[in-house]
Amino acid sequence: GNIFTQQPSYFSDLDETLPTVLQVFNNILHKCGLQCEGASAEPQKLEEKVNVTPGSMPLQELKDIVLYLCDTCTTLWAFLDVFPLACQTFQKHDFCYRLASFYDVAIPELEAAIKRRHYEDKSGFADLWRRISHSRKKMIEAFHILINQVCLQPILE
Repeated sequence: GNIFTQQPSYFSDLDETLPTVLQVFNNILHKCGLQCEGASAEPQKLEEKVNVTPGSMPLQELKDIVLYLCDTCTTLWAFLDVFPLACQTFQKHDFCYRLASFYDVAIPELEAAIKRRHYEDKSGFADLWRRISHSRKKMIEAFHILINQVCLQPILE
């Protein structure tokens, strides 16, 4: 068994934690000056509007965002992979829709910014490209786990 079967109240802890997980994606969008459909319940204050895009931000900031995204997506996927029963709780927060919206808005912008950059050496580009590709792959794999658990498994059972 796992810790959730030993301690079922952890499901409510997970439920309370998910808005924070979703906020990570919102924070990345905000840092990139992007907005997602249905991303945030609260409207952005006018003075909070970030006038930066992935293409115009300093390279170090772009790197930090891509590393943060890569860590987040890998952790998200690993959690769902070892514990697919969490999917129902994720879906209570419209996770599939929010993840797909984030992917749709952020990934093309970040990829374009990485491609357009000038790098001191080729390894800088290769590393960032590898990490954004890994992030994309892990988001898709997490999405597949969610769809499988939430939509397909109930039909098969």
